[in-house]
Amino acid sequence: MAKTSMSSVISAIELYLIRHGIAAERGTYANDDDRPLTPVGQTKTRAMADRLREQKLCFDTLVTSPLVRARETAAILQGVGLAAQVETWPELTPDRAIDPWLERYDQWRTQHLAQAAFPAKPSSRLRLALVGHEPTLSQWANQLIWGDGNPINDARDTIVLKKAGIIGLILPPMGSPLGCSQLFWLTPPRLFL
Repeated sequence: MAKTSMSSVISAIELYLIRHGIAAERGTYANDDDRPLTPVGQTKTRAMADRLREQKLCFDTLVTSPLVRARETAAILQGVGLAAQVETWPELTPDRAIDPWLERYDQWRTQHLAQAAFPAKPSSRLRLALVGHEPTLSQWANQLIWGDGNPINDARDTIVLKKAGIIGLILPPMGSPLGCSQLFWLTPPRLFL
């Protein structure tokens, strides 16, 4: 029996960067990490999640920042069936550099590519969703698309992610995704309502 290489089973990895929904105003909680989604934030996030589900989207892994507003957003996404479970990664806390996340991502990718070599259901793509914060997610998207410190393109650092908005990137199945990723989705939340 011929052995299947991991890269021939998975052609790409879809990364969804999802900003948490509308949260309580800054300064209304003693610890900013404890700010929850507002009722409007919950409603808009649920509408966005429902629209994603209508598109038959399902994440292999849904990961969230440990902050309350991000965890609540992830719970709504999971609640409509976009993922079976939610993982919390501290690498997604606000204002984090991309390097610690890249290390964690590489571990995730290695594990999931190994599992994909013997798939229960055939798929050519893995889907990873991150629920996090601005400006971190937009900065990471720019780095994944343009690379680190590449002053060639004036469009660098112009992607902005609104609350409950989504950026979709195609990452290569092997090697560094920095400067090698492609934007395929940029949706503000108003398009989901």
